[in-house]
Amino acid sequence: MQQKTNFTWLLIALLVFLVVVPIAEDVGIISRPIVRAAMFSWLLAFGVWSLRGFGRFFYVGIGLAVTGIVLNVFSVNLASDSFAIGSFAAVFGFIAVAIWFTGQQVVLGNENQIDANRVIGAISLYLLWGVLWAISYAVLEILAPGSFVGFAGPLSQGWSGEWLYFSFVTMTTLGYGDLAPLSATARTLAYMQAVFGQFYIAILVAGLVSAYITKHRQS
Repeated sequence: MQQKTNFTWLLIALLVFLVVVPIAEDVGIISRPIVRAAMFSWLLAFGVWSLRGFGRFFYVGIGLAVTGIVLNVFSVNLASDSFAIGSFAAVFGFIAVAIWFTGQQVVLGNENQIDANRVIGAISLYLLWGVLWAISYAVLEILAPGSFVGFAGPLSQGWSGEWLYFSFVTMTTLGYGDLAPLSATARTLAYMQAVFGQFYIAILVAGLVSAYITKHRQS
């Protein structure tokens, strides 16, 4: 039987992944290869913990997480595109599982049970989608070099914190213009993400927050 997930752990993992680690990299606290390994390992480890209680799918998540961490270590040490793509595929699969089960509780949950945990879940779900798109962009650049322009460093090793930056700037339609998609596939992914981001905030998050406030005013 599935248990109600406490999404706080997942949100903490995502915030460390998206905020703390890039800042630590920028100020030179830890080296870049360690940063790449730490970013994925942290998200996967805490992501698995947040999904406990989902039966056999929990073990699928563990398998994908362990595979992603191991392949990520190999890709960092060997600078191999094959290991990088394998790591991205495992992480992509894990995040897809996390999105599926988080969405079940956030989107398909009882409309009369609106609490803070469900709102946190909706925020976590939004951030997970942003990470998923960032991985998609990174893999696209590996498979079709030159799909993007404006990145500061070489993209040969596949992952850079700039993918997260580009993903969330696109999803919020902020559009600074410093990084840009060039190929038709990259542009399609970018505008689909922008459309998704606007609908998600306008419909799901705003609706849950409004229902949560209304419920507590009536109680």
